[in-house]
Amino acid sequence: MLDCGFAIRETERRLQRLGMAPADIAAIVVTHEHQDHVGGVFKFARRHRLPVWLSFGTFQAVRKACEGVDVHFCRDSEGLVIGDLELIPYTVPHDAREPVQYVASDGQFKLGVLTDAGQSTPHLVDALGGCDALVLECNHDRQMLANSAYPPSLRQRIGGAFGHLSNDTSAAILAAIDRTRLKTVVGAHLSHQNNTPEIARAALCSVVPAEQVLIACQEEGFGWIDLTG
Repeated sequence: MLDCGFAIRETERRLQRLGMAPADIAAIVVTHEHQDHVGGVFKFARRHRLPVWLSFGTFQAVRKACEGVDVHFCRDSEGLVIGDLELIPYTVPHDAREPVQYVASDGQFKLGVLTDAGQSTPHLVDALGGCDALVLECNHDRQMLANSAYPPSLRQRIGGAFGHLSNDTSAAILAAIDRTRLKTVVGAHLSHQNNTPEIARAALCSVVPAEQVLIACQEEGFGWIDLTG
């Protein structure tokens, strides 16, 4: 499981929707300490006796919540093996202690995840190259954010170099990575106030064919995606 911002009951409900139970999970890997990503991690891990991987910087930010949890540390570019998967953490620019995102592989297929980054970097572009599928943040439309009711400080944080990816920045990242194996792109982490699925989809479809693009829903996420076809 990658991050968990939900309460235990909601997490279990979402797993059930996917035909899974907590016993099917081998571990939780964490990207950073913001509550929408880590709020439910340690309660769920304690309840179901799951190990948790996170960076040392993230651990320092959530140390008090880790009591009774089997914690392991990961760091940029050093692979970790959980079951049949190898995960490679890579650092991203975000306003957190030591944020990482992950690329996961079972030896045949490769999935890249990028959310919660304020800008593109050569390092993240390189990390995401050659993926078969990509979960890519499309947080906001720049004009909608500029015209929003958010206070200036929040608009500046979201749109800044250590905030969240705009649709056009996400499209630029998608255009820059090696897409020779890419079959599916899931636009994710959309703001309800400052984006729409239609605008996010249009940005991604400017780079890859429309049939390759899905948009995740905040309420339900998305279902299983078959990469074998």
